Amino acid sequence: MSTRPAEFPTVDVHAHILLPALQQLVAEADPEGFGAQQALEVRRNGPESMAASGRMIKERWPQLTDLDRRLADMDAQGVDVQLVSPSPSHFYYFAGEELALQVAKSANQAVREFVDRAPERLHGLGLVPLQHPALMVEALEHAVLECGLLGVEIGSFAATPADAERSTVELSDPRLEPFWSRAEELGALVFLHPFGCSLDERLDRFYLANTVSQPAENAVAVSHLIFSGVLDRHPDLKVLAAHGGGYLPTTLGRSDRAWKVRTEAHGCAQPPSSYLKKLYFDSLVHSAAELRALIAAAGPEQVLLGSDYPFDMGSDLPVDEVVEARLPAEDEARVLAGNAAALGITPASVPAARPA
Repeated sequence: MSTRPAEFPTVDVHAHILLPALQQLVAEADPEGFGAQQALEVRRNGPESMAASGRMIKERWPQLTDLDRRLADMDAQGVDVQLVSPSPSHFYYFAGEELALQVAKSANQAVREFVDRAPERLHGLGLVPLQHPALMVEALEHAVLECGLLGVEIGSFAATPADAERSTVELSDPRLEPFWSRAEELGALVFLHPFGCSLDERLDRFYLANTVSQPAENAVAVSHLIFSGVLDRHPDLKVLAAHGGGYLPTTLGRSDRAWKVRTEAHGCAQPPSSYLKKLYFDSLVHSAAELRALIAAAGPEQVLLGSDYPFDMGSDLPVDEVVEARLPAEDEARVLAGNAAALGITPASVPAARPA
């Protein structure tokens, strides 16, 4: 049984909604780009996983779109508050500049409208066009200042349109510096959530396109942040990595060795492992032992409850899984509630009690 203090609400920082109108907008505005993206997903996932994912989305459509169903599920899970973000399938990083900015602002507004229907239970994150670094600050300000969202969700990298100067945007890209600076100034949360993997067809069977690609992409993206010195230049930046940060947090010995012996790996001021305490991670690792290892590596102040609601690779009972890790009572309380409260992910009014 959880021993968290009653004054703090339990907060799930990793939960998604689908925005069908946004998908329709993109499909109609750029049918060629949208079709190419769909074809890439087929190549990356393979036919068996694509079919299974299609069935899963159909079955879970109510959870992805219906507020009443979401609130009932939150009650059943013991979750007071969700931090809601768009499904990463809405990144649409193939879009050109005009459409990309329209997508971000439309998503921001749609999330705002959704959370406004239950402001005592929901907070929201918006989107920014990672493929167009020059537009990211405008989209971030729209999300935070105009829509009142707590921050934005980004992928692990973005493949830019074919006529762009560079083929990909990594999180170490110098063109992102204005974005990191503005996010730091605003106190905005940046939720790092991979979608897709550059290993492509190598992962097209056994659902490796999810089970391997997500933790691998997290590891690559977080490494770009660390080794490039982004966290040195922006010490107050709030970055939350999905899926417990993937493969990286508990396997940083090799990164520390490279930082020590290779000059090209010396772009950060301190050993890479020291930066775990400057990052936040969700608890979604599907293993009590791995959750304990993540907390040991990053510190109990850096890990927050996450479910990936309502996808099948998420957790149907995220609070129970944290409790089953048998953490010290004060660490459990931080993961379930205290760390989110410290980041301001707490509505002004929280229900006094959930239904029994």
